[in-house]
Amino acid sequence: MYIDQFCDYLKLERNYSDRTVQSYREDLELFAAFLSSLEQETDFLSVDQDMVRLWVVSMMERGCRPASVSRRLSALRTFYRFLRTRGIADVSPASGVRSPKNSKPLPQFVREADMDRLLDDTDMGEGFTGIRDRAVLTMFYETGIRLAELVGLDDADVDLGTCSLKVTGKRNKQRIVPFGDELADVLTRYKEVRDRECGSADGALFVSRKGERIPRHQVYRLVHNALSRVSSVKKKSPHVLRHSFATAMLNHDAELGAVKELLGHDSISTTEIYTHTTFEELKKVYKKAHPRS
Repeated sequence: MYIDQFCDYLKLERNYSDRTVQSYREDLELFAAFLSSLEQETDFLSVDQDMVRLWVVSMMERGCRPASVSRRLSALRTFYRFLRTRGIADVSPASGVRSPKNSKPLPQFVREADMDRLLDDTDMGEGFTGIRDRAVLTMFYETGIRLAELVGLDDADVDLGTCSLKVTGKRNKQRIVPFGDELADVLTRYKEVRDRECGSADGALFVSRKGERIPRHQVYRLVHNALSRVSSVKKKSPHVLRHSFATAMLNHDAELGAVKELLGHDSISTTEIYTHTTFEELKKVYKKAHPRS
């Protein structure tokens, strides 16, 4: 009865579509079925918060996605708000029940062996474009910087003597990122060819054939094409190389705090997602290698 009244309200007073009203009805009927399954006899007006929480737990245990559980809980809140405005219910047992958190997808990354094949064994050519593209890819993988940070680099930001990079990140926060001899050698070779063939009009580190600062879309395309040669990872973007950098660092025993500073994260909780990535990789290795897994 209450569900029918609520659905009439949604349709006639709120002008909700038939499809939306039906979605609300189905969610509330699921809750009603759950109440019927309880040992004690319970109706909508005798429900308390513990029963609503138990419903949420039961849905999660059955494998319902957090987004679906949150939607049903939202429908229940709206339903009880309607009952309160009509003077049918005094309180809403759903108002103090939190929705489950949506699990964030783990960041995709390119395996170290695939990055080695790309940077060591892939022929990118000896002309300006090939040498520049190799320098861009090596820069991403050795420093973990963002696309916008790479495009914004100037020659003045690179110190080949100390092998350090001054990076301007989000909200113009600057950080110093060290790099290794391999990137230093690649950048030295790239700058020689760049200065000889096209120059750098405004002091930009990475440029197009015309000597202008390289545009973001061009960097994105060259990374996508390069990763397509060596990896089946679904996303093939500069950010995947950032993820690959962080994952490789942690796999080789880098401290989480150090990786946080290198990536320019404000909070270490942002960096912690990479520990989940490395653990998932460790589980795959275990399942593949252990005879009783």
